[in-house]
Formats: sequence, C-alpha cells, structure tokens
Amino acid sequence: MATQNLKVAIVHDWLIGGGAELVVEQLHKMYPDAPIYTSYCTPEWRKRLDNKVVTGWLQHLGKFRKFIPLLRIWWFTHLKLNDYDLVISSSGAEAKGIKTKALHINYCHAPTHYYWSRYDQYMQQPGFGKMDWLARIGLKLLVAPLRKWDYKAAQRPDYIIANSSHIQADIKKYYGRDSEVIHPPVYFERFQKPENQNLPRKGFVISGRQTPYKRFDLAVQACTTLNLPLKVIGDGPDNARLRSLAGPSVEFLGRAPDDELERVFASSEALIFPGLDDFGITPVEAIASGTPVIAYKAGGALDYVKPGVTGEFFSKPTVESLCNTLHAFNRASFDPKTISAVAKGFTPHTFQEKMHAYIQAHI
Repeated sequence: MATQNLKVAIVHDWLIGGGAELVVEQLHKMYPDAPIYTSYCTPEWRKRLDNKVVTGWLQHLGKFRKFIPLLRIWWFTHLKLNDYDLVISSSGAEAKGIKTKALHINYCHAPTHYYWSRYDQYMQQPGFGKMDWLARIGLKLLVAPLRKWDYKAAQRPDYIIANSSHIQADIKKYYGRDSEVIHPPVYFERFQKPENQNLPRKGFVISGRQTPYKRFDLAVQACTTLNLPLKVIGDGPDNARLRSLAGPSVEFLGRAPDDELERVFASSEALIFPGLDDFGITPVEAIASGTPVIAYKAGGALDYVKPGVTGEFFSKPTVESLCNTLHAFNRASFDPKTISAVAKGFTPHTFQEKMHAYIQAHI
C-alpha cells in the first residue's frame, strides 16, 4: 500500500513544547489528516497542529496530570485505534503502550527516564517544587510495577525507531528490542540568517533549561576558573545555585527571545554542552550556526560532535576535565561553513525523507 493512502493516527505523551513536539509537528506535516491523540495539549500546540489534536478527560486535570502515570496508562491503553492502517507513537513515557491491530511504529525519545536511566536523579530532584516529597514517595512505592508495565508496553510496537545511537543502546538495554536510528528534526534555516553570518566571535555560550542533570554548573565553574566569557541563556530550578557559582566573566541572559539566541549562537566561539542528553537539539542548532560544540563525551552528542570538525569532547563530567578541553580549544581551527554543513543532515526535510522510507519498507 502506498504511504499516502494509509489511514494514519499519531499518538504522543503530551504536547507542551520541546524537541519531542518537533517530531510530532513533522509527522503531522507528513500526514496532515491524521488525528493526534495525546493526554494533554497547550492551546499553542493545538493551534500549531491545525486543531488535529484529540484529548480526553486528562486534559482537564492540568498540571495534576504529572502526578498520575497510572491514569495516563489507563487512558492510552483504552484508546480505540483498530480502524487505522498505521499508528505512529512518539513517546518517552506511556504513549507507546497503546493497544492496536494496526501496524504500530514507535518513535522512542528514550526509555521512560523516571523508571530507568534517571530514576536516582528523579528521586533526588523530582521537579515538583513543594510536592517533591509526595513525588518521591509515589515513585518509590510504584517503580517496580511501573517498570514491569513499561517493559511490557515496549514490546507492543511492531517496530521501534530511536532518536540517537545512545537511545538505541538504551532500548536494547532496558527493553531488549532492536531499533533503527532516525535523528529528530532541527530547524536549520533559522540559524542561517544572513544578518548573523560573519559576526565576530568572542566567548562561550550555554543554553537550555537549568536543571541539575544538565550539568550547567560544570560550564559556569570552568569558565569562572579560567576567566573565560560565558553567556548563560535560559532559566530553571538550578538558576540560583548557578549564579552563586559564577564569577564576573559569566553573564546570565535569562530566557532570551529567538532572535537574540540566534545572534548569540552565531557570535560565540563555541557552545558548551556538559550534560548527558538523549539527543540534544540545542547543540545541533549551534552547529547549524557554524558554531563548534564542546561536549561531554557521552549520549546523543556522540552522533554529531566530530573532534576537530564540529567540536571537541571532554572525557569526564568534572570541572577539571572541561577546563583542560577549554584551555586547549582553538576556535581558529574550525571552519563555520564546514560545521553548518553537517547540520543539513538533521533538517525537517531529511527527517521526513527517512521516515517515509522507513514506513514504506515496513508496511
């Protein structure tokens, strides 16, 4: 059957904004008539997806939905999806657990973090503010049966796609399943604006949500130690601690608007990416800007940081290791055009081409 004649449904955990949502957006462009089933959707994303989003009673629980994985499990497993030819689940949580007789392809952003690879981190920093104590108790009591369900749910898709080689290995480790890597889309063109080409480059940048596991503290402390200029873009629960660690060479810009972020990326010597990430949209955006990336040698960064071409690695998650790489870093040895050309392999068009080919090969 030709892919354009398929009756398709898309299923996603929740739509609030992030790299996973960009995958859903491209799937929607591939199949504009397909309904998008999700547990919760913001008004912005409902409009952005042309009102094709289908939600249920969980939508009315607002932020409380974060506390109730058992209810999300119930909702996703009771969706009626047997009338479709193809169901694509985009999931790093419960959406992969749908039950359907249709061909089910799962795009896996990660095996559910809070059950597997980041369980200890979530126990230390659940991210629920004053309700952290309740989240810890709930996760500790329920993690064993939830891991059992999550493993079982990961056996339901007919095929699994991983968003990086790192996640491909985690899928094998936690779910015992093989998968194929198709990298998520990165909006290349917004980082190629003519007015941002050939800007003088000075200092370093780090960008994203400031949570402890992203290890922004390494960048702040290393640049403070070496007295190197560092611009910090974004906000988050770790902001106050990061400010307390920062010396005079570190500047906090807060949540910069898009045009400022694009300009800062294009005028920096390198982006520092010190955490272990499943993929990492931000460093690929920097690469699209012609800006090299200095990354911790692990996770998704292994797929796009090529030493001497698109950036450099530091081998240990320590301030000393990062300082050693920063000290040896020579911006003049990197060519912005060569760097930005690498990002063309991560464009939305490339993503759609690879997904179409994959689906055609498996229907």
